[in-house]
Amino acid sequence: MLGWLSITGSNRFFRDTRHFKPCGTKKVIERDKMRKFLSFIIWALLCCCWTTQAEIFTSISQMTDLIYTEKELVQSLREYIQAEESKLAAVKSWADKLDALTKVSTSDPEGYLAHPVNAYKLMKRLNTEWTELETLVLQNPSDGFISNMSIHRQYFPDAEDETGAAKALMRLQDTYQLDSEAFSKGKLPGVHSNAILTVDDCFDMGKTAYNDADYYHAVLWMQQSLKQLDGGEETVVSKEDILDYLSYSVYQMGDLPRAIELTRRLVAIDPSHQRAGGNLRYFERLLSKQLNELNQDYQPASEEPIQLGTYIRPKDHLPEREAYEALCRGEGLQMNDARRSRLFCRYQDGKRNPRLLLKPMKEEDEWDSPHIVRYLDVLSHKEIEKIKELAKPRLARATVRDPKTGVLTTANYRVSKSAWLDKEDDPVIDMVNRRIEDITGLTVDTAELLQVANYGVGGQYEPHYDFSRRPFDSNYNGDGNRLATFLNYMSDVEAGGATVFPDFGAAISPRKGTAVFWYNLFKSGEGDYRTRHAACPVLVGSKWVSNKWFHERGQEFRRPCGLTEVD
Repeated sequence: MLGWLSITGSNRFFRDTRHFKPCGTKKVIERDKMRKFLSFIIWALLCCCWTTQAEIFTSISQMTDLIYTEKELVQSLREYIQAEESKLAAVKSWADKLDALTKVSTSDPEGYLAHPVNAYKLMKRLNTEWTELETLVLQNPSDGFISNMSIHRQYFPDAEDETGAAKALMRLQDTYQLDSEAFSKGKLPGVHSNAILTVDDCFDMGKTAYNDADYYHAVLWMQQSLKQLDGGEETVVSKEDILDYLSYSVYQMGDLPRAIELTRRLVAIDPSHQRAGGNLRYFERLLSKQLNELNQDYQPASEEPIQLGTYIRPKDHLPEREAYEALCRGEGLQMNDARRSRLFCRYQDGKRNPRLLLKPMKEEDEWDSPHIVRYLDVLSHKEIEKIKELAKPRLARATVRDPKTGVLTTANYRVSKSAWLDKEDDPVIDMVNRRIEDITGLTVDTAELLQVANYGVGGQYEPHYDFSRRPFDSNYNGDGNRLATFLNYMSDVEAGGATVFPDFGAAISPRKGTAVFWYNLFKSGEGDYRTRHAACPVLVGSKWVSNKWFHERGQEFRRPCGLTEVD
């Protein structure tokens, strides 16, 4: 497990060995041996399937296939149980639980996976628990079951997926200011669900954060794991292990009094614990030194439980983090009566476009400056389903362009999968392209292909510009910069997923079949830096969008240039 601190005289060594044999009772030693053995087996099995494609968690659409895979595996498991039921009573009980779960999930896969806890637990089950079950079955092999597992294993999520799904829950926790208990009980805004996290689930969440040196989240989830264990919930993980992680994570957050109190609890449970005694003496000496330097008296640790807000979340790379997340929660919106009075709705015929004369588009102003409009009834349900059908087999992790090198790469601040569709792929794509051209009055001849994106667990795209800030960007092949953005919403989202503009405090909610449009460049050709925007993390739901980015070339007479920066 942990090996943070060793005290030898005046020397202190910080280390993290991850794997040690804790001191204690014989039962603890035997359990540790078994865990080591199972860890070795899991490691070996993962090595055997190294070619498994990761990043499944980044797309809800691709995760739905796992629902049916899991259902088939349950059926295969039942056949195996029938053959060796007397030997596998424990496995049968496990299968019963999964059978009930998959009946719910297969009835509405996207709806089931819309809840981020269900999505995380699906990742965890297929990456960890099914592998552990396979190890058990291999002790007395059944050819049918193992064969079925081997066939499906190539499509299983891996450790990266489980970690990604766990971090997604933490991202949702931060953005929407949800405490760990809300997640553990499935209590999300406007959602009633029985998707719960157990003591062991919370412990694994905390361990994921700890392994990433994210002590802020490690504290929150280890504290929740401890709270549920103290409440009498059954668990595999021991209280000693939870306190071990929690006490050190609290220390890393700078709370020495509470770290001392937690370590004392650990020593009381296991006086011979390998590091607890040394850590306790070190923490006490360190606190005493600090109090002497500040000329203060010792104050016992706060009796208030650790919760969201107890500690300050560390700053990260994003300067507008607080403003961006506030907008995602519906806070800090800069819409007022004066601005609202300048917003109108109208019928738009694309400057007398023949295809729009008899059925003009409904256009609504979303913002006045920069001018952002929303078009209603842009895509029909049938068109949306066709676009999704074409995109699903091609979905791949969405990339961003490195601002320094210009090379496309994946990034943690963009969590989704996307596909690019050409008009040659299907007549519906050509029809949609022409409709977008009719509505905007801009030519699609130099526009990019239609990009279709599906957001996965906690899917997001942090604040960014659609236009390039690199002069004469060679990646645009002579077609110029991204002049304008046409964003189609292809699904409703139960919670989260808004498009927000931190610079001027606007938030636009997804509405299926509608589209929003704005210019990224002024008429002078300079970038409009006010259009820096973000796709908020999807809290509950599956978000589908499609983007059409227009480039400058070919628009000279459709959107004439100007000498001033006016939108």
